[in-house]
Amino acid sequence: MTYIRLSEYIFPMNELTSIFQSLSEEIRLRILALLLKEKELCVCDIISALEIPQSTASRHLASLKSSGWITDRKVGVWVHYSICATLPPLQQSLLPLLHHFMSNNEIVNSDLERLRQFVCGKGCKPAPK
Repeated sequence: MTYIRLSEYIFPMNELTSIFQSLSEEIRLRILALLLKEKELCVCDIISALEIPQSTASRHLASLKSSGWITDRKVGVWVHYSICATLPPLQQSLLPLLHHFMSNNEIVNSDLERLRQFVCGKGCKPAPK
């Protein structure tokens, strides 16, 4: 197995590959940008802001979660996502870069505007009884 050294940390090559592959999709970068800005979002917020189907959102959220970027918590029937508080060192070092490059991105700014309209308008609807 091949390893990569980052200061005092040593990463297996397959872990490094997984981390960078998790960033290789535009939707995943947009989700991370929203979470960097808003701290925590319900899956319905993400779907609304990105204008994507629930199945697409779930697939990308699962990828980000399995690679250690995000964590989730269930609140009733809703799942809320946030950037993992205990990110591994490599992801910690990449977050400022992601924030810098995504904060002035036109697509991300449009996502944030849709998110604000959604949250300020109707927000998550309770599950039917």
